[in-house]
Amino acid sequence: MRLIFRKETAPEQSLELRQGITRLGRREDNDFQIDDPTVSSIHCEIRVEGDSVVVRDLGSSNGTFINGQQIRQHSLELGETLALGDVEMVLEKSPIVVSIPIFNEPTPVAPVALPDGSEACTNHPGTPAMQRCTHCKRVFCNVCVHHLRRVGGKSIDLCPSCSNRCELLPGAIKPRKKSLFSRLQETLRLTFKR
Repeated sequence: MRLIFRKETAPEQSLELRQGITRLGRREDNDFQIDDPTVSSIHCEIRVEGDSVVVRDLGSSNGTFINGQQIRQHSLELGETLALGDVEMVLEKSPIVVSIPIFNEPTPVAPVALPDGSEACTNHPGTPAMQRCTHCKRVFCNVCVHHLRRVGGKSIDLCPSCSNRCELLPGAIKPRKKSLFSRLQETLRLTFKR
């Protein structure tokens, strides 16, 4: 919450209220100094506990008023006017400020050509690229691409950088999935070659 100061001779200013006690007055050692001759040296204190705001007069010479009524101690609600001498303030909710960081998408690196003329994978420079992202235009080998298998439908290949769809490069052939039997044969062949 905050108090918006309204005075015709001065520009509008505000005081952000924090939890606990805030002392207002003309002296510099107050939590918030109000340089006005109608405000006492130590005029009043404002106690904030949760959403509750209570104003207590500290023996000021010109009095403390809420909506025109002089008070010694009283709660202050949103939209009500607090007056210390000739200085008037209105209690408002503080605006909520959301800070959104700026994200600069990295500039894509030009694809590297392999000796056979094919493009190299963005993540593995020595491996031929098989797919290109439809969004960021980066190229990847099949190891890098995320393969999403859908129940009852075709699988989708997704970019590892931006998660958009990838499509096969012209002339690239997607490797077929090996069966369990062919993988077993390959493993046994490698074992017996030693």
